[in-house]
Amino acid sequence: MIEILTPSELDRARDTGRLVGTILQTLKNRVKVGTNLLEIDTWTKELIEEAGAESCYVDYAPAFGNGPFGHYICTGVNDAVLHGLPYDYALADGDLLTLDLAVKLRGIASDAAISFIVGEKQRAEDLKMIEVTQRALAAGIAAAVPGAKIGDISFAIGSVLTAEGYPVNLEFGGHGIGSTMHQDPHVSNDGRAGRGYTLRPGLLLALEPWIMEDTSKLVTDKDGWTLRSSTGCRTAHTEHTIAITDTGAEILTLPKN
Repeated sequence: MIEILTPSELDRARDTGRLVGTILQTLKNRVKVGTNLLEIDTWTKELIEEAGAESCYVDYAPAFGNGPFGHYICTGVNDAVLHGLPYDYALADGDLLTLDLAVKLRGIASDAAISFIVGEKQRAEDLKMIEVTQRALAAGIAAAVPGAKIGDISFAIGSVLTAEGYPVNLEFGGHGIGSTMHQDPHVSNDGRAGRGYTLRPGLLLALEPWIMEDTSKLVTDKDGWTLRSSTGCRTAHTEHTIAITDTGAEILTLPKN
């Protein structure tokens, strides 16, 4: 299913996106060395409920997962890049943490992710991976104009990632979003320009470049959810939900000022 939102629905999408971005920024500000992943999950639940919103994750049970997910946020540490199931772990100085959050408010969902380093022990390689995913996301957003193709976005993202020498996994990528969290079209993190669905105003997309330092192969953790790099290398993930408008792409998941 591909949804095209009406102007009133797009206004609601802006509210949801702002909430997601604000929650992620709040969590980032709270996280410190010693913070437990389950504590982050509790904070997320409280922030979602305070806003009168609902989690897209807690009852999420897709075919590929060991569902339902049962938590309110994905927390990936170091080699965990996607669908990180929160567990009893206290963050250490230098951990690379990815927070991925999807929320629904007034019937419209929004999805975003951030990666950052906990504490003071910052590896240059980690900082580079985070920056490259951010730059790839910016390139994908710039390509998301009315009349362009999904392949134009994939090509823009992939060009940044591959130019920096990172292998690109095509199993999981961006997606359409609207009244539900995951919709068509799928947006691979690499692809051929000029191919795929034509972008139209009112379309919402969650774009999410993610990389692993030295491999494109994922393995599933014993929890049945968390996807890790097959080599144990570090990973990074950046995501925004955008709306296609008459003049280009509008980023919805920026935090409230």
